Amino acid sequence: MYSYIIGKLTYQEGNIIVLENNGIGYEINVSNPFSYELNNEYKVYLYNNVKEEEYTLFGFKSLEEKQLFLKLIGVKGLGPKIALAIMATGSISGIVDAIERENLLYLKKFPKVGEKLAKQIILDLKGKIHIDNVGMGSNDNSDELVSVLESLGYKTGEIKRVLPQIDTTKSVEEQIKEALRLMLK
Repeated sequence: MYSYIIGKLTYQEGNIIVLENNGIGYEINVSNPFSYELNNEYKVYLYNNVKEEEYTLFGFKSLEEKQLFLKLIGVKGLGPKIALAIMATGSISGIVDAIERENLLYLKKFPKVGEKLAKQIILDLKGKIHIDNVGMGSNDNSDELVSVLESLGYKTGEIKRVLPQIDTTKSVEEQIKEALRLMLK
């Protein structure tokens, strides 16, 4: 079983990236392949999905994403492809918050998630998701900053990339402006 792979991104399309490592190209399903840049090196955390005639790799930019994915695929009736679609259209904190608050409307917005599956997700996962927020910041305003950036559509990986560069002594408004400036680089 693979835990992660480090390699150079050589191809991206649909929900697939190809990461080259030691002359071998690994085809990996990811939630947002265009958050990766061609010819850059990445560390991608992996999940191996093995079926009778299919061997598929699913990749994640962070351990937090992988942990949530593993929780989601543990839900009865929710497979890896649906879990990946959920990860692509929602933020980690948004998904966890929706589960904890039993927000069916939020969960039903995801592809192939209807009323029955949304209720099953809540039933199976409420109170059971403990995801390490490594690198998400430790100052008092970081939660508010992360929340604002996620509401603007930025992914957790993008946010984590800029958080260490933000001056935490500034007001939240100034931190948001600084984060947005860094996101656009």
